Amino acid sequence: MQFKKPKFWDSKKLSIFSILLWPCAKLLEFYNLIKVKKNITFSGIKTICVGNIYIGGTGKTSLAISISKILKKKNIKYCFIKKFYKNQIDEIRLLEKYGKVFSEHDRVNCLTDAIKDGYEFAIFDDGLQDYSINYDIKLLCFNNINWIGNGLSIPAGPLRENINSLKKYNYIFINGNLENLKSISNYIYRANPESKIFNGTYIPIDLNKFDLSEKYLAFSGIGNHQTFVSMLKKNNFKVIKDIEFPDHYDYQINDINKIYLISNKLDCNIITTEKDFLRLSVKNKDKIRFVKAELHINEKEKLINTLLQINE
Repeated sequence: MQFKKPKFWDSKKLSIFSILLWPCAKLLEFYNLIKVKKNITFSGIKTICVGNIYIGGTGKTSLAISISKILKKKNIKYCFIKKFYKNQIDEIRLLEKYGKVFSEHDRVNCLTDAIKDGYEFAIFDDGLQDYSINYDIKLLCFNNINWIGNGLSIPAGPLRENINSLKKYNYIFINGNLENLKSISNYIYRANPESKIFNGTYIPIDLNKFDLSEKYLAFSGIGNHQTFVSMLKKNNFKVIKDIEFPDHYDYQINDINKIYLISNKLDCNIITTEKDFLRLSVKNKDKIRFVKAELHINEKEKLINTLLQINE
């Protein structure tokens, strides 16, 4: 099933749909509040959970990779843990480029296997709402464009938890391209004065592969398509057309043929993300290029100190 967020989730004005769905959202919040939470503490390994409360497109995987690079430079043996979802194979493949990935339906089983294999750190890509594990540190991610959407929880809005849950997260990342940082930071500090806020910026690292005098059609099926387009334009790509697909979209030959048709009419090149490229079959991606990007952490030393403190 391909899921595309309804537009009213990110509307600044309260929608009639949000009002009608509000009672369902409150029931789900109550259920999550009373359900059994195991919170098992594991010894012999340090756990870092990179998660979100806004559903999709907050830069979790990019941040997990950035953390892995920090640990690698410190000669710390790390692995990734990602719960297995069939429609998220692209993210698993991407993580595998940077380290060992344990992926099953049960994160506890993954962590147990990681301990047996002697890993010192386990980086969880997602899992804040999985209360079976008591993580050593939780990093909460937001995207600076969508932020909290309409501020309501699912299904009335895009939040997995009530916005008041900001009070329980002390480490917060705002990822994207540096828009809206001041207003978002002020909101977070009002909700939780103890918050430590980090900023992450997406930086293309293979610009030399591209002719920036050419025109481009950009497409993606990621959680925040507009952040991808914003990054391209900020780095002087001439994006004359962009096409958004649902998150983790399973591309079919007809989708790619339509993209080819539009690009031919516009006489332009085609560009997408690395995650999207990994989801394309070999047969239909010969004319499509991807831009390789990484998340640049603007307060990197502060993050390194935070991570090393949990290793003491």
